[in-house]
Amino acid sequence: MSAPASTLSSADLAAGYGPRDLIGYGEDTPDPQWPNGAKIAINLVLNYEEGSEVTPVNGDNVTETIASELGPGQTPMTGERDVNIESLYEYGSRAGVWRILRLFKETGVRCTSFAVGRALEQNPSVATALETGGHEIGSHGWRWVDRSAWSVEEEAENIRKAINAIKTTSPSGNPPRGWYYGMVATKAGARSRGLLARVFKEEGIPLLWYSDDYSDDLPHWIPYPGGAPDEGLLIVPYTLDTNDYKNAGYQAFISPDDFSSYLIAAFDELYAEGMQGHAKMMSVGLHCRIVGKPARLAALRKFIEYAKSKEGVWFATREEIAQHWMAKFPYESQA
Repeated sequence: MSAPASTLSSADLAAGYGPRDLIGYGEDTPDPQWPNGAKIAINLVLNYEEGSEVTPVNGDNVTETIASELGPGQTPMTGERDVNIESLYEYGSRAGVWRILRLFKETGVRCTSFAVGRALEQNPSVATALETGGHEIGSHGWRWVDRSAWSVEEEAENIRKAINAIKTTSPSGNPPRGWYYGMVATKAGARSRGLLARVFKEEGIPLLWYSDDYSDDLPHWIPYPGGAPDEGLLIVPYTLDTNDYKNAGYQAFISPDDFSSYLIAAFDELYAEGMQGHAKMMSVGLHCRIVGKPARLAALRKFIEYAKSKEGVWFATREEIAQHWMAKFPYESQA
């Protein structure tokens, strides 16, 4: 039996990340053979983070500074609450998430939620609505914070807490089967993939997809960290490009048409590639406190309706994409 994941060193876990792959699939990408001959697979990703952000209410000494209507460059408050930032986040859990889920129901599409464990624990009705609505609940970690100061033991414990939070808040009691950390400012990313893969194995939970990767428009395999030669871990890339986060950053979408036009332009190019036999997947990153505002939701509605008007479009969860890839392109043993 292998040693517990939490006993491994950070350096050993980071070394297991492996060399860079700058080649990928090369010029001729494979035909993913999406179901029913679809020319594109669209995964809508709803990040649910509200209530898990940095605040003294959660035991932090400083306050949140990013991903709100105030934009980047905010000065954190130390030792006291920033109630304005808190309320900007609360909009997502009080109003935004429900407006988004209503749109998904009206248009008949399903999403993958990158759900933060602490956020679901504070509003478990969201977990219920996601699962009963047919959406996938993947893990976005235990807290939406920079984890660079954590020890390996602390990170392993936080992984288990995130898994348990989803199990205890979802009606089915099922754990997450996919993971996306995010928080690109963190310095602990190289070790994290190997650590959480091992923790999932220790917990007896299949890790079907891992999405802390922005390198491609198609899934790809890596050897399963700490696994046997015939075990692979499927990387299902995410994006910071077609993502509403830009509304809260330096590249703001000023009007609803900016956001919808950008999404539609990306869709058109990928759809054209699919028509030429090189189909891809398109991730659309969403946040409850951002796209959940009325004007931005109108932009999302416009994009969904546009995409649905085309033939051969597959709106899929990340788990559906992973299951399809595993069936069509199984991992090739490294033995």
